[in-house]
This record gives sequence, structure tokens and C-alpha cells, in this order.
Amino acid sequence: MTDEQIQRRLAAVMAADVVGYSRLMERDEAGTLAALMVRRKQVLLPLVDKQHGRVFKVIGDGVMVEFASAVNALQCAIDLQHEMETANAALSEDLHIVLRIGINLGDVMVEGSDLYGEGVNIAARLEATAEPGGILISGTTYDHVRNKIAVGFEDLGARPMKNIVEPVRVYRVFSTPRVVVAASKPIPGRPTIAVLPFTNMSSDPEQEFFADGLAEDLITDLSKVPGLFVIARHSSFAYKQRSIDVCAVARDLGVRYVLEGSVRRAATRVRINAQLIDATDHSHLWADRFDRDLADIFQLQDEVVGKIVSALSGVLPVAVTSGTRRAASLDAYDLFVRGRVLVTQSPESNRAAPPLLEEAIQLDPGFADAHAWLAMSHHFAWAYWLDAAENHPFLALTAARRAVALDPENAVGHAVLGDVLIYDGKPEEGAAELAMTLRINPNHADAWAFQGQLKAFEGNAIEGIRDLRNALCLNPHPPGWYYWLLGLAQYAAGRYADAVETLRHEATHKLGSQRILAASLARLGHMDEARAEAEQFLASNPDFSINHWANTQPFRHEADRQHFVDGYAQAGLPR
Repeated sequence: MTDEQIQRRLAAVMAADVVGYSRLMERDEAGTLAALMVRRKQVLLPLVDKQHGRVFKVIGDGVMVEFASAVNALQCAIDLQHEMETANAALSEDLHIVLRIGINLGDVMVEGSDLYGEGVNIAARLEATAEPGGILISGTTYDHVRNKIAVGFEDLGARPMKNIVEPVRVYRVFSTPRVVVAASKPIPGRPTIAVLPFTNMSSDPEQEFFADGLAEDLITDLSKVPGLFVIARHSSFAYKQRSIDVCAVARDLGVRYVLEGSVRRAATRVRINAQLIDATDHSHLWADRFDRDLADIFQLQDEVVGKIVSALSGVLPVAVTSGTRRAASLDAYDLFVRGRVLVTQSPESNRAAPPLLEEAIQLDPGFADAHAWLAMSHHFAWAYWLDAAENHPFLALTAARRAVALDPENAVGHAVLGDVLIYDGKPEEGAAELAMTLRINPNHADAWAFQGQLKAFEGNAIEGIRDLRNALCLNPHPPGWYYWLLGLAQYAAGRYADAVETLRHEATHKLGSQRILAASLARLGHMDEARAEAEQFLASNPDFSINHWANTQPFRHEADRQHFVDGYAQAGLPR
């Protein structure tokens, strides 16, 4: 086309795209395509017509729309997000169709019914970086819509964009709520329960650890009950010290039953109040109060579990509990619960955990849980928190082996031993340990996550993604490293857009996973963003080198290792 033939005009371009499209297609390809067709016909097109717009391009799960007015474009986007939210309300969360939207007002080139050029490209770049359910607009759009639509705007500053010479000023529209895209929901028909953190009723705030420890132990014990789906501690404890509605929590976590309670510890006595609630009708299935000598606390834990299982006997296939080996020393238990909570919070908190766990072991050398969590602390230090390896791998392996020797049914010990063995170049032994973990405790979310990572290392990333989504189902408010491992598996599977979406989650964005985010962006051709993420990663990890990293990773196939190496190099990370 010659310069004389090129037609240009000013247009407001709206770009919209479905979040997690690959996940939806993997779950139900025909159903997803049919749902998208219905949404396009019943929601999108009427709104576009109402605002005098024109769809000029449809690409898979994405659409581009032209408007003569920036005000019309933004109003359409706002209405579209609200209508999508309304349509999603009648569906289970894993079937929600959620959009990202970007809008730019600029010069476009016309060829037949199609538009192209920088004005279109900026809209597409804005859409790609918008949050799920969100809208981003360019500075030129903002100049024409401010004070004309009753919404708020957040100035995100000037951002570099691929193949755009000058940085583009970006604004977030916050008329619509942020959307959380869920991985999945618990298996229908299976009894589901969440144990909320127990309220500390003691006058001593230091007893908070004791109350939390009792609730966490109940989660562990109930997780071993056959047929019961139990939400992981990290997600249940997301509601700690919050005024909550039990039914709302149950809906959020995807469970039917909720256990809540309180603990009062004073001198040599302990009082526990607990109640089991059916959130479908807010009825109390069971409630009790226990006043005991503190020395009997471990027997009391077994008694409470037995009472809960008995109350659920009508919905459990087999109403039995398995034995749990408790601490022999209350002082050791106090140290243990203080150390355990620190391990997976952050690199800094994890460094404070080993002294507490080691002191617990000194007081009670046969305390298997203390050995298991000491192993977890050393393993996380170098494998996930990126501390210098030093003796961490050896200490993790030694402590994990000691834990399972003391208690062959210790799920945490088997789980961490499995992941340690995987990084030690023994994937078959590691897989066997993870299988043992899930036999003992099918609800062990961390073990499902470790197994998902293993499958990615073994060259079976698609199955790995499924295992990691199962982990997220058990732990819907997980620590950041879950997103890290899911992003790793998505990158290994070549699902770079999904990896970017996952690794931009605030819980993991600034951790070691940022290098995988940089590689994913590079694979998508977003080189400016890739280099920016790589630079931020190196600022926190100045000693990182691709070759050193590659030599420590347990990939079965060299091509899979090279896939990551090439992505890191493309993003600008040092060899």
C-alpha cells in the first residue's frame, strides 16, 4: 500500500481479552467456546451498539472495537465489566469468564474494515497489563474522559511499551472491583471443612502461638480422615483477627463445614470452646467446652478430633481417625509452634525458625514434627528463599530422614524429604516420598505443589499444572511460592501468557520467581517489560547467574533446562 492509499483517522480503540483462556479451554473446550459465543452475542455486541462502536477484529478470545468517542469507549468498557460480573454471579468461580480491557485514543490506519498502527497497538499493550476484571486507559484517553464519567482514576505513571517509541502514560479505572480468578473448587459431594484460627482468650498475648498451634494441629489431624476435604492452614488463617461471617468464609473457601473456637490458657489449666457449623443453613452440628489440666492438652487434641469426626459421621465414608504422635514435652511444643509459623512466611522469618525448632528437639529428641519442620526450614532457605546453600541441603535431608524414622506416618517429613531428594538428583525416590505423603494425608497441599513441580521437571508440565491447581484448591489463599511453582510449570508448558498472569500475583512478584516472569515476557516479545523485570530481580539477587542456576535444577531432559536458559538469556539475565 502506497502512502497515497493509506487512510488515517482518530479513533478510540478498546481491546478486550479473556483471562486464563487456556485454563478454561483445558477444562472444557466446547463449553468454553459456546459460553464465549453467548457472551459476545448477548453482552458485548449490544453494549458496543449502544455506544455506537464497531467490532473490527476478533482473535480467539480477544476482540478489538472502534469508537468515535473516548467517552463512549470507556462507558462501554465499564458496562461490559459490570455485565460480565453479573453473568458470572450465577456460575461456579472456576467457570467465570473474566476480561482485561485496554483503551487508547490515537491515530489509526485504515485498510478495508480493519484498523492497525500505533493507536491500536497501545490499546493492546494496555489490555495485556490490566488486572483481571480491570480497565487501563492511556493518557490521551484520560484527557478526553476525565470529569465526564463518574469513575475514579489512578495515575500509574509513564510506562515503556513494546515497539512504542515514547513511554505511554497509563491510568487505572477503579469503578469496577478487582477480580480473583480461582483455580478450581473442591470435589462435589465430598464433605469439606475449614478450621479457622482459634481466638486467644488468655490475658497473655504470647499465648497467641499456643492457640494458633492447636488450630493448626487440628487441621493436620482432620486432613488424615478418609473422605474429608480440609482447607490448608495458610488459607484458613487468612481470616485471623478479622470480623467474619462464617457463611461468607465458607463460600470463599468452597467448604460446607466450618470449625471455630477459642482457647484460654492460665497457669496449669486450659479451656477450649469449639463449635462445628454447617454453613449451608448456619446450624450447629456440635459444640462443646473442655476444661482440663494443661498436662492433658495432647490427649485433649485427640478428643476434639474424635468429636468432630463423630459429628460428621453421617457424611464421611468411614468415621475413623488415625493416631498422631504428639510431643512429650509442653515446653517443646511451645517452642515448636513458635518456630513452625515462621518457616514459610518470608526469608527473614525463616531464618529465625531453626533456633526455636532445635531447642524444641533438645527438650524432646523424639518430637518428629519438630524435626520435619526443621527440615522444611533448611530446605526452603536455599531452594525457595535463595539463601546461600551452605549446609542447608545436608541439614534438610538429615532432619527429614530423622522425622520419618521417628514417625513413619509423619506427612510433613515425607513431603519435605521428597522435595529434598528431587533437588538432590533422585527424582524417583522423591516421587515415592511424595506419594507416601499423599497416602497419609491426601489433603497435604504442599505435597501436591511439590509433585506438580516435579512433573514439570520430568517433562510432564501439563500434569504438573493440574497438580498445582489441586494444591490451590486445597489452599486457595496460599503463600507466594505456590504461584512461583505454577508459573514455572506454565512456562515449561509454553503457556507464557498464563505464566505472566500467575507470576504477577502480588504474593510472588518480587520473589525469585521474577526471573521466570522476565523469561515469559521475553518469550511473548515484550522485551522492555522483560528487561525491567530482570533488572529488578538482579537488584535483589546480584549474584545470580544462569549457568549456576542451571547446574542446580533437576530437569530430566536437557531440552527443558535449555528452554529456561534461553528464556533467561533473552530477558537479559547474566550467563
